[in-house]
Amino acid sequence: MTDRVELEATVPEDQHGDRLDQVAARLFPDYSRSRLQAWIRQGQLLLDGRQCRPRDKVVAGARLRVEAELEQEIGWQPQAAELDIIHEDESIIVLNKAAGLVVHPAAGHADGTLVNALLAHAPELAQVPRGGIVHRLDKETSGLMVVARSLAAHSHLVAQLQARSVKREYCAVCIGVMTGGGTIDAPIGRHPRQRKKMAVVAVGGKPAITHYRVTRRFGHHTRVAVSLETGRTHQIRVHMAHRHYPLVGDPVYGGRPRLPPGASDALIAALRGFSRQALHAQALGLVHPATGSACQFDVPLPADMQELLRVLETEDPVDGYTANVY
Repeated sequence: MTDRVELEATVPEDQHGDRLDQVAARLFPDYSRSRLQAWIRQGQLLLDGRQCRPRDKVVAGARLRVEAELEQEIGWQPQAAELDIIHEDESIIVLNKAAGLVVHPAAGHADGTLVNALLAHAPELAQVPRGGIVHRLDKETSGLMVVARSLAAHSHLVAQLQARSVKREYCAVCIGVMTGGGTIDAPIGRHPRQRKKMAVVAVGGKPAITHYRVTRRFGHHTRVAVSLETGRTHQIRVHMAHRHYPLVGDPVYGGRPRLPPGASDALIAALRGFSRQALHAQALGLVHPATGSACQFDVPLPADMQELLRVLETEDPVDGYTANVY
């Protein structure tokens, strides 16, 4: 699948003497710098009709022209599957991902992923990097994701994520009773010994900031609202475990299941039966890449988390009653 791209622009005075690839990235912001560099090397992006190198300097008034074929970015196959789409237009798709659904094909998950379903729903996503995915959720985390439906939308959303202006709020149920909310500012990187896990690491980790506030307190558990400034792999799970409040059901960072002393049969069944991390992306705020308007999306908790919270309300009260914190 290909599409024809034809673009023209003139080098402005304030960019006189800059590198060709840098100027092209500013004049054609819908396309990544790596793609523009490839077009320059292939002779599909010309400067005053001449093929140049990405590092060549430009002069004010020079003319940049692109004539290129926009080739398919990915080789993943479309597979029809049900999607819970909250909103879609020509620029974005906002969906509610189910727990258990892998986002991208990878080792052990060659197909049957969210991207395969998205390609069947919107074939044009084959021309967008990573099938339009600009941020991801773990397989067993449910909730809201935004997908870029065009290169322009992709560039815009990636810039928002890099600027930390996309608002993402999660509902999590943690083991342990918190006295209050807070902020966790601790770098995350690969676990030094268990390479399939992430961890808070003092050296070599990437900056990671998580904010959380208590929304409901139980006898031995806490429901929290979590918002992210950064988007590191397993960030919420790692940070909450680092604070000694791992998520209920987390098979990687939660350790051995902990049952409250004297727990009822119903509470034991609910905790042992919750087989994924209790984490749901419930709110998403962003600037629409085409209209520039602020957008806010919200979805309710999935049935399994609603049932878990119902049991905690009745079977894990605070000193004989349920305390609400809003």
